[in-house]
Amino acid sequence: MVPELRKQFNQSFTKQKYQRFLDGLHQACGTPVQFRVCETPCFLPAALLQEMSDAGKEMVLQLVNDPEYRRKSRVTVPLQWDVPNEDAHPLFVQVDFGLRRNDAGELKPCLVELQAFPSLYGYQLTLAKEYVRGYELDESLQKFLSGLDEASYIAALRKAIVGEHEAENVVLLEVDPLHQKTLPDFLVTKQLVGTPIVDIQEVVKQGNKLFYRRDGTLVPIERVYNRTIVDELVRKNVSLPFDYRDALEVEWAGHPNWYFRISKFSLPFLKHESVPKTWFLSEVPRLPDDRENWVLKPLYSFAGAGITFGPTDEQIATIPDEQRPDYILQERVTFERTIETPHGLTQPEIRVMYLWQDDLRPVMSLIRMGRGKMMGVDHNRDLEWVGSSAAFVI
Repeated sequence: MVPELRKQFNQSFTKQKYQRFLDGLHQACGTPVQFRVCETPCFLPAALLQEMSDAGKEMVLQLVNDPEYRRKSRVTVPLQWDVPNEDAHPLFVQVDFGLRRNDAGELKPCLVELQAFPSLYGYQLTLAKEYVRGYELDESLQKFLSGLDEASYIAALRKAIVGEHEAENVVLLEVDPLHQKTLPDFLVTKQLVGTPIVDIQEVVKQGNKLFYRRDGTLVPIERVYNRTIVDELVRKNVSLPFDYRDALEVEWAGHPNWYFRISKFSLPFLKHESVPKTWFLSEVPRLPDDRENWVLKPLYSFAGAGITFGPTDEQIATIPDEQRPDYILQERVTFERTIETPHGLTQPEIRVMYLWQDDLRPVMSLIRMGRGKMMGVDHNRDLEWVGSSAAFVI
């Protein structure tokens, strides 16, 4: 992507440096990282990342500012999980891109997915810093977007999560958080903004107020940094001490309904050159003959579960008519492998991470490196020079 920096990094790489980097990362996070971390960061041209940031912002605003989309997307919020007092827009937004070449041979962003849910805002900062420290990279390498530096990034993150409250009254809420793979992010977030990490199953409800226990004392919860994914609550049949539909005296950062509204459901509605052709399965006029060039995806799944590449007639026939609105059929895009590694060219999936405060602003990026069909770190665990990575903007 930036050939001179890529060549320089690859030539100077040693396994000893990689281990030093990993040791520093585990120490900085306060716990071992349980998913695979890539041997290398990415060096991305600023113009390309700006193009992605602009495209992501345009697509999200297209959805949020469209009254018809807002009306139609109500159907995505399950009645059991419909939280009152929905905010006018999401607070946290992620837009994932791959890279493909246009007819002129230029690398252009191609949308993979977008979601209105917090990403690894704490972990990514620590990861980028540890790449610099572990490999002794140039400390002036830029890891932030929108002209932010470390101090202003942390201030923006603190404002988004804590708001106007005391940090002790704002909790990071998750199911069994100490056993989640995202624990490194939780611990770093606590370091950065001071929010306690609370298991949603241990919350105490009194009237319309929520509390958590600290040293035997009930502490009021005034704001929730919501990291709880409803899919997991349902899959694990988690018993909750409160009902999401209750009129609770609590603020949400961000509001849970946006997790459903800005999701794979959005894809057929988007009109942008970066978006692959996408239809709801229930609205496909005719199933394509070149099935190998299409992907079938369930709308409501997490981490790539249930995706079928090149779906056959038999596989599609197993989906009842009443469930077909819950699936999309999407053009399969072959993403360019653009990162030179000792194991051959590797493709990056680039996530632009936004905060929507006064406006929708890109603040940092997240990278997944992979060489398989799927880009999640779980799908590349047995390979080298793949996994969780960070970007430096040149």
